[in-house]
Amino acid sequence: METTTDAVRRGMAAPDFDLPGVDGRNWSLEQARGPRGLLVMFLCNHCPYVQAVVERLRRDCDALRELGVHSVAINSNDTRAYPQDSFDNMKLFARRHGFGFPYLFDESQQVARAYGAVCTPDFFGFDAALRLQYRGRLDAARLGPASPTTRRELFDAMRRIADTGEAPDEQWPSIGCSIKWREPARA
Repeated sequence: METTTDAVRRGMAAPDFDLPGVDGRNWSLEQARGPRGLLVMFLCNHCPYVQAVVERLRRDCDALRELGVHSVAINSNDTRAYPQDSFDNMKLFARRHGFGFPYLFDESQQVARAYGAVCTPDFFGFDAALRLQYRGRLDAARLGPASPTTRRELFDAMRRIADTGEAPDEQWPSIGCSIKWREPARA
């Protein structure tokens, strides 16, 4: 089901986390942050929206790292209902796409709920003080390939955050597949 993100809640403090990564270690918010900002991304393996942008996303995260903005990806999908998003498949997905950033598993889905994540991909751009500045899309290409003239909206916003501490006022919602929430336990 296609879902769009809510408007940015500027100034929201980044919720902490302690989640296992595909690299074999646990990551916290403090360990993931960069000196000039942090991009928190909610992704999964099977979503066609993620698959459509993953190479551009990797490129932009690599470039942001050089600017002091680190990135972290979190998969919060219910893997019982969507086994293609399992932790073992996350390892394969990260390796296949050359992720240079941690890819973490939020099995409890508590981190996604704390951030207010609703879809994959869902992007949260934080400044150096870990205050939310950007909540929007990667670019306008959506499910199609990006043309050479497609503006790198997320990259440009995060570069501005790294330089000034603030994102541009104009931000477009991200769009993607809804996060696959677990059914509540029945009494």
